[in-house]
Amino acid sequence: MQHNTQQNKDNAIAFYKMAYLGKPTEAVEQYVGSDYKQHNPCVGDGKQAFIDYFEAMAKDYTDKSIDFVRAVAEGDLVALHTHQIWPGDEQYVTMDFFRFDHQGKIVEHWDAIQKIPSETKNGNTMY
Repeated sequence: MQHNTQQNKDNAIAFYKMAYLGKPTEAVEQYVGSDYKQHNPCVGDGKQAFIDYFEAMAKDYTDKSIDFVRAVAEGDLVALHTHQIWPGDEQYVTMDFFRFDHQGKIVEHWDAIQKIPSETKNGNTMY
C-alpha cells in the first residue's frame, strides 16, 4: 500500500503542535494508531504515557513556542526539523521521526534534541 506522504507530513505537524501546545489527549485521539511505541528515554511507552508527559509539560512550561522548519516524508516515515523557544529564551533544535501505519496513524516516534549554541565554529545556523 502506498502512503500519502503529504498527508502524513501534515498530520505529524498537526499532532506535534497540538500536543506541544497543551492538547495531548486530543492529539492522540485524532492522530495516533491503536499502539504507540516511544523511543525518547524520558517518555514512557504507549498513548497514556505520552499524554501524561505532555500534560505535565503544558502545566510546567506555559510560555513556549515551536516553529516547524522542515518536514520530510518517505514511505511510512516523516521527519520534522523544529525550532523551540522555552522560558528564559532557551532555544532548541529538534529532529523528530514518526512512523505511520497503513491507516495514516502515528505508531512510533524517535527524537533528538540539542540546545542551540550562541556561537559556532562554522558560522552556520542550526537551520
